[in-house]
Formats: sequence, C-alpha cells, structure tokens
Amino acid sequence: MKALILAGGKGTRLRPITHTSAKQLVPIANKPILFYAIEAIRDAGITDIGIIVGDTREEIEAAVGGGEKFGVKVTYIRQEAPLGLAHAVMIAEEFMGGESFVMYLGDNLIKDGIRPLVEEYTASGANSQILLAHVPNAREFGVAEIEGGRVVRLIEKPANPPSDLALVGVYMFDSNVFEAVHAIKPSARGELEITDAIQYLIDKGYRVESHIVTGWWKDTGKLEDMLEANRIILDTIETDIRGEVDKDSRIEGRVTIGKGSRVIASLVRGPAAIADDCVIENSFVGPYTSIDDRSVLRASEVEHSIILEDCQVLDIGSRLADSLVGKNVKISKNSRTPKAYRVMLGDNSEVSVL
Repeated sequence: MKALILAGGKGTRLRPITHTSAKQLVPIANKPILFYAIEAIRDAGITDIGIIVGDTREEIEAAVGGGEKFGVKVTYIRQEAPLGLAHAVMIAEEFMGGESFVMYLGDNLIKDGIRPLVEEYTASGANSQILLAHVPNAREFGVAEIEGGRVVRLIEKPANPPSDLALVGVYMFDSNVFEAVHAIKPSARGELEITDAIQYLIDKGYRVESHIVTGWWKDTGKLEDMLEANRIILDTIETDIRGEVDKDSRIEGRVTIGKGSRVIASLVRGPAAIADDCVIENSFVGPYTSIDDRSVLRASEVEHSIILEDCQVLDIGSRLADSLVGKNVKISKNSRTPKAYRVMLGDNSEVSVL
C-alpha cells in the first residue's frame, strides 16, 4: 500500500502567514503540520509516499527531503494549478502503479493516527473507505448523506447540509478510483472534486465504506483551528528541559525547552514548548504557547499563541494572547511621542488593540 499527501494548496485562510510560507509547514507545537501527516502514515506501516506539490514545492522539498529522516521514501508530484483533489489523484496514477493507497490532506491532524483505520480498510476488502466526523459547520466541508449506515450521497460544501457528517481529510482507495477521476467533469468552481469521484464509485456499485472518527481531528486551515491543534498537541507533551533555566525563574507544569535556549527571571507555565536558541527574559509564557527557534521574549507576556522562528516580542507592557505570529516579526512597545500604533502588515492581517 502507498500513500498520497496533498501539499499543494495556497492556504488563503491563513494569510498573510502563507504569503511567504507553505501552509503545510506552519508549525504546531514547533513541528510543521506536514510532518505529523508523514509520521502518521509511517506509523501505519506505509513507507512509499507521494507528495503533491504546487508553487511551494521548493520549500516543502527543502523541509522533507527524500524522507530519510522519517524512515520513508518520498516522491514529489507537481500539480501545475490547484485543480481539485480528484485532479491530484489523477496525476498520481503512474506513481501508484495499481496499488491501493491512503490519501491524506497535508494540513489535517488526526491525533490518534491512522493505523487502525488502514488496517480496517485492508481487512474489509472495500474499494474505498472514507472517514467522517460530526461537525457544527458542515457547510464548510464535503458532507455525507447516510441511509441505513451506507453512504448514498456526497455533496461538496452544501448550502443546506443533509447531515453533520463531514469528510475528514483522509481517504483510502483501490485502483478503481482512477476510473472515477477520469470520468467526472469539473465542478462549478472549475475543480475535479473528490466528492464527485467517490459518488461515481457509489453510483457504479463499487463498495464504499465509511468510518466515523470519534477521536480528535482538525482541519488546520484557519487561525482558531491552528490554535486548537496547538493546544491539543501541547497537552500530550512531557517535560524536557535541555536549555538553561536560572535560579530566578520558575517552570510550572509540562514544559519543553530546547537546546541553547535561556530562561531568565521568568515564569513558564505549561503546557508550553520553547524551541532551540530562544531567550525568555523577565517574561511570562502561559499555557498552550509554542515559541519556535531563535525567538526572543523580553519583559512581555504571551499565552495560547503560536510564535514562529526569529521573532522578537519586546517590552510590550501587556499580554499577547490567541495569536499566530509569523517568522521574523518584531513586536515592541512604542515609547515615542506622539503616542501612536505603528504597524507594517501584510494582506489579510488582523490586529486587535487595547
């Protein structure tokens, strides 16, 4: 069995972060989202992985390489334009070589992994298995209509959802899916929809099973979803202090501190993750915060936030909360006269002020 990870999307809902970085490489608990997908597939016993890439191909290849550090083999498949999930399947046909495969959306997280789901699909003999989850906002997803436990219809982002069962971003197919993706036509938005391909399989009498995910699953396409994912992953960490913590500092709860990092006259209250070569001085790091490599927090407070690498939060005089801060950002208190907010913001930024 092989795997296909989709990492070609533009991440419009996470702009401006994704203007300069692939959305699949935005870190959760200081590890790129994409890495969780690769590890979940590897832990399910699958080591031959194709990754669909688009405009951010070079960045993703630089981060993942050939897959050796994960114990897998990675092949990159270029999608020239975002023409839909079924189009991504279509262009991976040669790579699959007739084998069954799991397709995993690269910005999704399933906390408990997919090994049991892959084993269930393999034992079932079904042509396809789709994962479903109860969601409160079904119109934002592909939605399944169920009759007597069987999937009878799939609808992509319906205005009036027939159920609250959304398609989770993990699918399993045998080679018959290629018949489907070649047969369907582009939708009104110009994409080959995976929901249409699966509906084709259902209509043609192929066996499509469903599995309702009861554990935690998250599509990390929006800020609030990123923060929730960060919170869930941080809840699983164990204390690991590899940096320096001086005698005037306190560590409370489960906290990781990377090599070369220094905590000076500060309080870090976990769960929290501080990566390598950071400086936390005269500051408070609150629960559910991750701070990536080489960042500096001085005379400031931060909680329930994700701070990417090479950031500076300096003397802000208040608490930064519920925030996602991109790479190489500087946030500092303005002491000049006249008093004013001075900002340089990218497209689609959002700022709340006191």
